[in-house]
Amino acid sequence: MRKMHVVVLVATAVGLVGCDHATKHVAQSELRHDDPVSIVAGVLDLRYAENRDFAFSALRDVPDGVKRSLAIGAAALAIPFLVVFWYVRRAAPWPEQLAIALFLAGDAGNLLDRIFRGYVIDFIHIRYWPIFNVADVCLVAGALLFLWKGARPRPSASEA
Repeated sequence: MRKMHVVVLVATAVGLVGCDHATKHVAQSELRHDDPVSIVAGVLDLRYAENRDFAFSALRDVPDGVKRSLAIGAAALAIPFLVVFWYVRRAAPWPEQLAIALFLAGDAGNLLDRIFRGYVIDFIHIRYWPIFNVADVCLVAGALLFLWKGARPRPSASEA
């Protein structure tokens, strides 16, 4: 039963990376040279962007070559860390394990972009927020799942 649980989580992570790259491919082929596509007027649109920086332009003052190396290095180091963390926490409740799978998917999706393209494709734009992609959604969903899991009261020893 436990092995099936791991298979499902790994398949989830791999499937999400596939979804991320499929949507990026569509965005690149359909939006690259066109105007943004409005989904909800004034709120949500699809627009093509090539992100050569880090999250929220955190490395905007760093030279491009160094920036790319830092971004790839950080993402590449995160993957083995997350795999080890997942292994250590393999008996953790499913929300925590799903959060780790989401982190892995998000990290791997953007890492593959940086390695093979030199930039990350973003295409989802919500007004007043930076443009993002499916991998970014996975990272945020994983963080929210960790926060939700951590915010829930834990039973005391006498209740367990």
